[in-house]
Amino acid sequence: MKKIYLESLGCAKNQVDSEILLTYAIENGYERTLDPLQASVIVVNSCGFIEDAKKESIETLLSFRKMYPHAKIVLAGCLAERYADEMDLEEADAIFGNHDLSRFPEILEKVGKNLRPVERHPYPDPDAERDDRKVLLSFPRTAYLKISEGCNHCCAYCAIPLIRGPLRSRPMDKIIKEAERLIGEGIYEISVIAQDLGAYGIDFDGKSHFVELMDRLSSLEGDFVLRMLYIHPDTFPEDLIPLVASRGKILQYFDIPFQHSSPKVLRPMGRTGDRGSYVGLVERIRAALPDAVVRSTLMLGFPGEDEEAFEDLKLFVRQASLDWMGSFLYSREEGTPAFRMRNKKEHDKAHRTAAGWQQEIQAIQDGISSERMKRFAGRTFRAIVEEPIEGEKMAFGRIYAQAPEVDGVCVISGNDLKPGDVCTVRVVKSMGFDLDTVKIHD
Repeated sequence: MKKIYLESLGCAKNQVDSEILLTYAIENGYERTLDPLQASVIVVNSCGFIEDAKKESIETLLSFRKMYPHAKIVLAGCLAERYADEMDLEEADAIFGNHDLSRFPEILEKVGKNLRPVERHPYPDPDAERDDRKVLLSFPRTAYLKISEGCNHCCAYCAIPLIRGPLRSRPMDKIIKEAERLIGEGIYEISVIAQDLGAYGIDFDGKSHFVELMDRLSSLEGDFVLRMLYIHPDTFPEDLIPLVASRGKILQYFDIPFQHSSPKVLRPMGRTGDRGSYVGLVERIRAALPDAVVRSTLMLGFPGEDEEAFEDLKLFVRQASLDWMGSFLYSREEGTPAFRMRNKKEHDKAHRTAAGWQQEIQAIQDGISSERMKRFAGRTFRAIVEEPIEGEKMAFGRIYAQAPEVDGVCVISGNDLKPGDVCTVRVVKSMGFDLDTVKIHD
């Protein structure tokens, strides 16, 4: 049987695409392998969001070409979609965009005939998109549920509209059906994902239907929880807060990418908020949900950021006291409005300054995160086990306060801890970003 290996790079949305690609491959006579040496076809499902991600995607492709000369290599995903007509990569046997994934069997067939397809296709009708992934790349009993594609915010720095296009919300009934199937297959933690969850349904009739969707999802039968990943702060649906408070199945975890706090930076970005409004949003969430966890992402080095703006950002970090925060340096992406705001020489100079600021603000946040974790000591929570620690009666896992792969973890002590187990743990103490816990019963 023909074997296929897939390397999934980038975000959770890309991972869902990878799972769909593998599903199509299996249905067309391929067997998935975890060893690229055995594969006749290797797929690099690439990321094309920022410069570092693009470099990683190209380097991964070149590395596979060198290490596995016997295999046909397909460059798929965001980088392929964004640059398919511009790239001259002889190392790739096919270049395939990420809009109409149903065309992947055609790509495999052409590659098998030693053709070299370079193809991008329009998105299919949302009703035609499949919702029956046969492969999940997440930890056992966890899955991502994509509710929309693309984005209408068009932030000045962001290449997502160039790659994924405008907002395309999936039909609500189709999302519910997929969630029911995942729950029926034993999935415990469903992470609901999109470029902006709060924008879900705006393309239907001009208003958000995200709270309605979460209401329906959280009303489904079964033992499961819902995690929300990414809600734009400027259009945060305020009625989501009381819904989360009333529904135990929706985890009290809010991922809100503020990006900055100073209007000097936010206005050129195309955003409407400021430090006061963003701190106010965090305070409203915590007033209604004292146990809520708030994560965010900040960008350093965007045009307009000066020392005054950076001081405002540091003040925001201290005032908001976020549970988790990631940061990254602005990447000057061709085709975005921000690309023209300064030239390369100016960008390189700002980038060097911002790199120092990033270290400074991350150090402030690291101290805050460590302090915030202390509040969990002595309390009990449900946790999902991700992987055992070899040779020990211990495993790594997560409670509601920890999203997969981006936050700290729980170190769980106990017997017979298997990936996908859901158990009750008592937090003994915090250990910086991580929690030391003990399993007390199933």
